[in-house]
Amino acid sequence: MNKTIAIVTGSSRGLGKALAYQLASQASELITVARTDDGQLHALANNNGCKHTHYRFDLSNLQHINAAALGIFSVLDPSASRYILINNAGTLGPVGQYGKLRHDATNAVAEAFNLNVNSIIMLTSAFLEATRNTGADVRVLNISSGAGRSPSAGWGVYCATKAAVDMYTRVAKLEAKHARLVSLAPGVIDTEMQENIRSLDPADFPTLERYTQLHQNRELSQPEPLAQKILNYLHSANFGQTEIDDIRHYL
Repeated sequence: MNKTIAIVTGSSRGLGKALAYQLASQASELITVARTDDGQLHALANNNGCKHTHYRFDLSNLQHINAAALGIFSVLDPSASRYILINNAGTLGPVGQYGKLRHDATNAVAEAFNLNVNSIIMLTSAFLEATRNTGADVRVLNISSGAGRSPSAGWGVYCATKAAVDMYTRVAKLEAKHARLVSLAPGVIDTEMQENIRSLDPADFPTLERYTQLHQNRELSQPEPLAQKILNYLHSANFGQTEIDDIRHYL
């Protein structure tokens, strides 16, 4: 019997929530990580015969990152035929140009790097180690951003973290011959992060108008259909052939 174990971080809202809800009907076992639990997801998974375990961790905290890696992967079932890790948790982080970041955002910068980069490195490393000798189909999907590939004034922290995700994915792919790894830009999504972007000061983020127009013109992707497209991509035979990718290439 084929058995799939899927792990999703940042599962409490937005794209992560949509991915987790759809995986609850696709996977044999679903493991989610977020600061808040979701009773409806538990019920959905149970109705679909999917075992669901939730870990309440704040992945912007290094101690929580280490606890998540130990708690999840020290007890990972070694009998699955496919393992999936989706590192979706992320934050925009502090927004502002060099002067503002220098004076106001030291702790916020560190927390953004913890969530956007350090959690991905630590969880992926633990996941790859735990699955190395299983002989299973092992897949890692890191949710990146076009911001990691094209600079935007005011987004120094966000752009830097997403560029780091891209490069880490490339390195991990070289190291982990037993796994397929992709860093995927999902496009611009209608989520709480986009609401936060539209509330920014143009003095801090000069390209604000572009995102305001995308919203007004209803050009933002909705999380649920986008999650379906991402999962179709993740399950495809070609997944991993291009480690730095963009889901908009497949729409």
